[in-house]
Amino acid sequence: MLRQRTLKTLTKAVGVGLHSGQRVELTLRPAQPDTGIVFRRTDLPLPVDIPVSAQAVTDTRMASTISNGGVKVHTVEHLMSACAGLGVDNLYVDITAEEVPILDGSSASFVFLLQSAGIEQQNAPRRFIRVTRPVEVREGEGEDLKWARLDPYHGYKLGFEIEFNHRVVNSTGQRYEFDLSSGQYSRDIARARTFGFTKDLEMMRARGLAMGGGMDNAIVVDDYRVLNADGLRYDDEFVKHKILDAMGDLYLIGKPLLAAYSAFRSGHALNNKLIRALLADQEAFEVITFEDDRRAPAGFAQPARAW
Repeated sequence: MLRQRTLKTLTKAVGVGLHSGQRVELTLRPAQPDTGIVFRRTDLPLPVDIPVSAQAVTDTRMASTISNGGVKVHTVEHLMSACAGLGVDNLYVDITAEEVPILDGSSASFVFLLQSAGIEQQNAPRRFIRVTRPVEVREGEGEDLKWARLDPYHGYKLGFEIEFNHRVVNSTGQRYEFDLSSGQYSRDIARARTFGFTKDLEMMRARGLAMGGGMDNAIVVDDYRVLNADGLRYDDEFVKHKILDAMGDLYLIGKPLLAAYSAFRSGHALNNKLIRALLADQEAFEVITFEDDRRAPAGFAQPARAW
């Protein structure tokens, strides 16, 4: 049987929120089978749990925010991406502020935390959402067109194309495809950092965003070059970060997907719209398990690799 996974023990980190600039303590704890991933605001007089789901996403401006009532957690996508990449099903995420710490701007630090705590199998079948017919969402026309799509696929792969009309981004790879069965999420995707342009920074900070951002947790680009002294981690780091984000956004559906995701200029909002459209079409998906793990897609039965 292909089994659910959680952590062997708890692990902690301290950082700042990318947009809020607030100091935040993060604790990742094991959870029982069928718990899913649950964020818990422990800084409130009475702690509030926010289980992840497509419907829990209430804001997608610059990040994915989940809510329960009036209680929110911002910027969950990088941690969710690490959980998707390593196959973690059940987890409690305790945080002491309203935003997940940005750490180094990628999901690599979350991968390190999860791997350090250890990932163990549980005595319950892992449930997948298998896409059975195409689902697509589109916005805009012409130069403003953007779209995202899920197609049936025995496994999980993501293809993304970006188009920023910026000389620095244009000089890098703008399309990339990643198949989770490669077992190389940590190596090929996890280290890709979020990025921003100096021309947008003043506007963002006037809106109360990017207050904790800097070159230690983001790629910063002016009109001509990458300003970070160490340059890019991948030749195609920009588009790889978009795949990293998409993996996190899509995992907010609450179960691992069996599908081929493809997108052009998509973002947090369109990714959430896509999984909501999938769930709204009962004929487009089914929930399955693998009683015989040999029938699972290649790479899914093995523990996630370290670096």
